[in-house]
Amino acid sequence: MGKGKGKGAYYKAKYGGGGNRHHGNGSYRDEASHGSEPMHKRSKTEASSSEDNSELAAALIRLEGYSYGYYKDLVGEWPMPNGEWKIFIDRVQSDPYAPPSQIRLRVNMAAAKIPYDLWSTSLRSTACCDYITRHFHRTLNDDGLTKAQRGGGWSGSKGGDVQISNPGQEVTGGVVKGLMYWTVILIESNDTKLVLQRSCMFICPEYVEARCTLALPARGRTIEGYKAAEIIGNLWPLVRSSLYYDRLDQSALKKHVDSVDDQGWLRDKLDELGLVAFVRDGAILPRRSGVDDRPLMKTNGGSDVVAFKSPSSLSVAVDLPHEGRLKGMGIRKGVTLIVGGGFHGKSTLLEALQLGVYNHIPGDGRELVVTDPNAMKIRAEDGRYINNVDISPFISHLPLGRDTTQFSTEDASGSTSQAANIMEALEVGATTFLIDEDTSATNFMIRDGRMQQLVSADKEPITPFLWRVRTLCERAGVSTIMVIGGSGDYFHVADTVIMMDQYVPYDVTKRAKEIAAADDVHLTIPDVDENIFSGLRGRCVDPYSLQADGKVQSKSLRCISYGWTEIELTNVEQLVETGQARAIADAIQTLAEKDYTRGRRLSDVLDRFYEEVHRHAYPTGRGDEYKTGLDAVQRARHPAGYYSYPRKLELAAAIK
Repeated sequence: MGKGKGKGAYYKAKYGGGGNRHHGNGSYRDEASHGSEPMHKRSKTEASSSEDNSELAAALIRLEGYSYGYYKDLVGEWPMPNGEWKIFIDRVQSDPYAPPSQIRLRVNMAAAKIPYDLWSTSLRSTACCDYITRHFHRTLNDDGLTKAQRGGGWSGSKGGDVQISNPGQEVTGGVVKGLMYWTVILIESNDTKLVLQRSCMFICPEYVEARCTLALPARGRTIEGYKAAEIIGNLWPLVRSSLYYDRLDQSALKKHVDSVDDQGWLRDKLDELGLVAFVRDGAILPRRSGVDDRPLMKTNGGSDVVAFKSPSSLSVAVDLPHEGRLKGMGIRKGVTLIVGGGFHGKSTLLEALQLGVYNHIPGDGRELVVTDPNAMKIRAEDGRYINNVDISPFISHLPLGRDTTQFSTEDASGSTSQAANIMEALEVGATTFLIDEDTSATNFMIRDGRMQQLVSADKEPITPFLWRVRTLCERAGVSTIMVIGGSGDYFHVADTVIMMDQYVPYDVTKRAKEIAAADDVHLTIPDVDENIFSGLRGRCVDPYSLQADGKVQSKSLRCISYGWTEIELTNVEQLVETGQARAIADAIQTLAEKDYTRGRRLSDVLDRFYEEVHRHAYPTGRGDEYKTGLDAVQRARHPAGYYSYPRKLELAAAIK
């Protein structure tokens, strides 16, 4: 359409040459009318079977040559001529250089005809939306709709691109098994494989809806109405191919939804099975590189890729709702060590487990690598801010008599930061700790027998994690999975020891216990108060402290600018999408305004907040009353398409 004549040529030929003030119907519009009743309510055009002849396209053409602010007249609901779908323009950008406009593309379910079984539960709904979003995003790119006009200087043509949040390889959603710069492009540089509940796609009994951004085109600060109309016309093929069931790969969609359903079912079963994690036989755990989360395959440098195979002593069989009988390695509750030589797969296994709190898409290689949903990666975080945390189970009798039951600092050491991270995670309900010695403080993790002989306990304020890990397990019900390669002292306290040898796991628990028993240097673990973790003092929330003293924006996945405060999330390793950081930023602002926040413990406040989120996890109501769970955090007056679901543990980590 308009080939060889530039974008908008077809519309100029169809509706007339335009000019700065003359439009397709030959009328002249006085600029004094700007800001009055929206154009689509002032003027109606004949609807036809062609989306080119929609009221919205005609309205855009009449704006050709006007100053950019007139685009704001378009805010509202625009039914398309075939009666099956409509466009909502929720927010119009202030100028061509501002964050793009926000739109929604909604198709009536009577036309989309997506079978109810594919979105009948919150988990299946999340999976279905994830598949459709991926298809929608690919189609956007294939059709060239994501390419904005650039160059030509200030007066050159600019904008025109349509974007939707690009999924990674995880599928998120808590119990939902479903910015100043608002253009949503690829989230991170690579295409990861996790399935998250995202607000960019929504399905309910009455419709399916894609929430996108559109950079309304301009030349300088002058509206390019013909070009904008062409973009609207090009949305119909996108909508038809992505939001209608008969145009989707129905077999692949069902496989996608069923796979995610199986993963969620198994994660829910872990506690009943006495497990904290499960790794399916045949899983491909290595990734292509540190910046490419796709599975390492033989065709891309992985000629010796080893599929995961459980040792027989740890093998567990499960019967999944869709895939049926499946075997894999079950990691039991308790203290589990992952040992082995360097580069043999220890950290690769732990990294797969830390992402096992999310579901994965088929083909990722880590499908059915599932972990306790309340598992938290713990690490040292030198220099972090700590506010009023009881770290006394690990740190006590500091020099100068500093109180460690209400410990605060603006520059934590490695040991105090790791102690605080553990206590804060316990405060909000973590039930499994994932720890890698490479990112831990050595003096926090161990103190061997020889050092105990040299430095007596009354001169050492740090109680190593080694002395507390069994109490955490037996009294607090918190399991630990730990990568350890430099100290055998943990053999004494471990329930299971897994050795990785060339990416193959072996159960070496018996041998590790024999070595520990024969050790010529006896390990002494002092007696501890068995109730040391039972009376955790939950900190109360001061809503005033949550208020932003300036502009709030999520600069990236790892940093939120919260007024004059920078919330650094680099070491919150289980965050995977920028949309989660956006949701966290707006959730904190929302919590600052809630009546139930004042004077209540942080864990109780977050429980109440997530009740609100989950109340809308599966849509109920009618028409515009339908909401997604993530709508509970939105700050705008209209649905936003740039959120991804953050777990309670990550939201708490940002607040603290």
